Amino acid sequence: MASHTNRAIGFGTRSRRLKPWMIALLVVLLLIVVAVTIGLLAHFLAPGEKTEYFHGTFNILDLRKYSNSGQNGTYQLKDLREISENLVDEIFIDSALNKHYIKNQVVRLTPEEDGVKADVVMVFQFPSAGPQAVWQKKIHSILNQKIRNTRALPINVSSVQVNGCGKRVVPLIVNRIMSGNIAAKAAWPWQASLQRNNIHQCGATLISNTWLITAAHCFKNNANPRPWTVSFGTTINPPLMKRNIKRIIVHEKYHSPARVYDIAVVQFSPRVTFSDDIRRVCLPEASASLQPNSTVYITGFGALYYGGESQNDLREARLKIISDDVCKQPHVYGSDIRFGMFCAGYLEGIYDACRGDSGGPLVIKDLKDTWYLIGIVSWGDNCGQMNKPGVYTMVTYYRNWIASKTGL
Repeated sequence: MASHTNRAIGFGTRSRRLKPWMIALLVVLLLIVVAVTIGLLAHFLAPGEKTEYFHGTFNILDLRKYSNSGQNGTYQLKDLREISENLVDEIFIDSALNKHYIKNQVVRLTPEEDGVKADVVMVFQFPSAGPQAVWQKKIHSILNQKIRNTRALPINVSSVQVNGCGKRVVPLIVNRIMSGNIAAKAAWPWQASLQRNNIHQCGATLISNTWLITAAHCFKNNANPRPWTVSFGTTINPPLMKRNIKRIIVHEKYHSPARVYDIAVVQFSPRVTFSDDIRRVCLPEASASLQPNSTVYITGFGALYYGGESQNDLREARLKIISDDVCKQPHVYGSDIRFGMFCAGYLEGIYDACRGDSGGPLVIKDLKDTWYLIGIVSWGDNCGQMNKPGVYTMVTYYRNWIASKTGL
């Protein structure tokens, strides 16, 4: 014990002056530690970045220059795919967005009369706070401007389009629903299945990488997020991907059994990465109008007949928007059609939503093949009954409410 004390005292009373080179080294080391600490703090305290997927299209003209003798069509398209991907890489690496650009992939080449249409998915990382529409505009501007000057491919400049939502890679071939066709893989990438205790309850629609939109009545018996999960893909079992529900926001004015305000938004975690199979739909502007007799599409895992069970495979159907004048007739729904609702389907019946389809999407596509969510499956008398078409929550009516809850 004593020897320990003596050793300590001897060490403490010894004096040694530091040489100048040692002082300089310590100062340099200290500055490095401070710089690294500041860098780490900046990295962790700065606003996070999010990965964004944008879908672009352009038409490649005059393919004769690529058709060398002895090459078959498949090889030519493979060649075009590589040239197109390299071109998009060069465009964004040499642009103001080079720090945000990650990669691109040509997901489809479609032969057309005047050449080939290229569908390309571009991946960027942007600050979480920035609105996607602003980035989308910049991406389109850069792509449009640089493609004008490229000699790599003969591209129709007016064909260049960029979208951040509402795009599918599967061609549209749909007949009808309630005994509707089974949907092809990746055909409706925004469709989701809301499950309580792993049992399908309702459909839902993906509107961002963390938010869904659905019907309020799906939660009239249980709005606690704990037992709820969401799955993606065209089958419930096995699911393509599954997530836990973090938050359920039912419209404040929804009170069952009333059918008005039948809308809810749902947040899940962790976020999903967009792909061909999982992608968000576009939300319409609040000012967008619904035109009677427009063709719309419904998808869901619901029953094939009234009183039936939900289905494991996603089904799809083509419907028509029915005007309020027709839907409010006494032999249809009369005064039950209130604000924020509209009808779609056929007065003859047969094709309709059914039990288990509630909360799911009713979508429409514009002239650029971009898909918008205009309706949410809400209610109806039976399924596919004559003069009793499906009734849908009107998304445009609640557009500002959606933005207030999700920021979208």
